Parts: sequence; structure tokens; C-alpha cells
Amino acid sequence: MRVSTSKSKAMVLDRKNVACTLQVGGEVLPQVEEFKYLGVLFTSEGRMDREIDRRIGAVAAVMRSMYRSVVVKKELSRKAKLSIYQSIYAPTLTYGHELWVMTERVRSQIQVVEMSFLRRVAGRFFRDRVRRSVTREELGVEPLLLHIERGQLRWLGHLFLDASWTSPWRGVPGMPHREEAPGKTQDTLERLCLSAGLGTPWGPSGRAGGSG
Repeated sequence: MRVSTSKSKAMVLDRKNVACTLQVGGEVLPQVEEFKYLGVLFTSEGRMDREIDRRIGAVAAVMRSMYRSVVVKKELSRKAKLSIYQSIYAPTLTYGHELWVMTERVRSQIQVVEMSFLRRVAGRFFRDRVRRSVTREELGVEPLLLHIERGQLRWLGHLFLDASWTSPWRGVPGMPHREEAPGKTQDTLERLCLSAGLGTPWGPSGRAGGSG
């Protein structure tokens, strides 16, 4: 395998600032604290906060660009607007969501961005005080949070397909071991498994196993 040194960087996934000298063909790769891979921003701390903020910023730009030509355009049918929502708006926001840590702050941000589009399609404003569930039901759209949770569970299932792994986090780019980062993505996925009636995917030692 040939490695393009001009396109390669070195990054250490650790909460501490660790120096790493990595050479390829006698050339030292520059060490960075963040790196974008397949459109997803990974940081040396292993956190996804900045990536989530990037996604929210990207979908806000999409909203601005389509606001007059799509979102509030009366000549465009509701069906067409929702098609654009499903094919462009929602995927822009949720790309790479499998590794997100779904804190209350993140969940709230997602709902705000989601409803900013759907309310306008339904001809409403925030000040109208109509519940989110009513607007979604009227438009026939499922909550984005539900879509994200399903995606995270599906991703976890892919990890467990390889029975040779002692933990589903070993070998996953950007994912610290459970014992090293309690309260992060692992706990988000554990909560989803429990809510789906699948039991916990962790044994007493933090290894994959399950108890459901």
C-alpha cells in the first residue's frame, strides 16, 4: 500500500497532549489535533462536539440558501418541500451521527434545527406555540432524534457482528475504550439498547457481551 505523505497527518487520540513522531519513507508526518476523514471531523480528544456544531452550521447554510426558493415558496407543493427536506436538509444535519454523544444539549439543538424547517413548511412560526409532535404528525414526518437513535443502534449491531472483538470499540477510529471515557458515546448506545429492550451490551468489566 502506498501512502501519500502530502495528504497524510498524524493524530493521537488521547485527552493529554502526547507527542507522536510518525515517519513514512523517511518523511515525518505533521501531527495535528483535528483531522477530517470522509467528511467527519475527528479531534485528538475523541469528542464529537465540534463536528456536531459543524453539522448544525452546514444545515443552517442550507436553510438560508433554500429559504425563499423552497421553504416559503407558495408555488412549491408541500410534498416537494418535504422531499427536499428528506433528501438534502436532514442528511446534511445527521451525516456521521453514529458516533454522536446525545446529550440533552445536542438533542435540543437538533430539534430546534429540525423544526425551523418543518414549521415553515407547515406555515407556522415558533410564536404560534404549536407542539412539535402536532407539526410532525400533520406533515407525516418522523422525529430526527428517532432516526438518529435507529442509526446508532444499527451501527452498534455492525460492530457486534465481528465476534472476534472483545469490545465493540476496539479498532474503531476515534473511539476510546469504555473504561477510558465513561459517560460518552458508549453510554449513549447503552441507553438506546436498554430502551429498545435489548439489555446492556457490556459485561461487568466493560467488555461486549450483553445481559438482555
